Amino acid sequence: MRSATVTRTTAETRITVEVGLDGTGQYDNQTGVGFFDHMLDQLARHSLIDMTVRCEGDLHIDDHHTVEDVGIALGQALTQAMGDKRGIVRYGACLLPMDDALVRAALDLSARPFLVWNVDLPTAKVGTFDTELVREFFQAFATHGGITLHVDMLHGVNSHHIAEAAFKAVARSLRDALEVDPRKGDAIPSTKGAL
Repeated sequence: MRSATVTRTTAETRITVEVGLDGTGQYDNQTGVGFFDHMLDQLARHSLIDMTVRCEGDLHIDDHHTVEDVGIALGQALTQAMGDKRGIVRYGACLLPMDDALVRAALDLSARPFLVWNVDLPTAKVGTFDTELVREFFQAFATHGGITLHVDMLHGVNSHHIAEAAFKAVARSLRDALEVDPRKGDAIPSTKGAL
């Protein structure tokens, strides 16, 4: 099983992330930030990545360090679990509707991190959660996961729906990209011979 555990400790956060790429989408995520936990649950469930996240962060300041640092650790865990990426499909894309929201995600597990983020969350908060942190999570995750990631909102008026559609669209894209290609199960999916 392709799996990894990453521990990250700074003056701002203490994090442990466990992932299993060949799982069934089981999750147990506890960061102290309720809406973020809900989004991580969606990421696990719809990517079929088994995921456990524990984070103790400086929430007395705000949620920023917790969300960003979990993105860093989760990206690092994904990179470790993929290994040399032998046999993976590599690319994934999803057009995901959720009520009023329609979000498109496309990604390449290329080891060339880049984020294109065309998502307008119309409110500053969902409950007590700062919506600008959705982008911060994906920036950290893409950077440390070596992912070229494009996320585009095509429609949407409800910030909760838009954010959740983004997490689900990325999850479904990851699910496709991480699959082992039955026609090339032992090959690295690049003409360079390495990713």
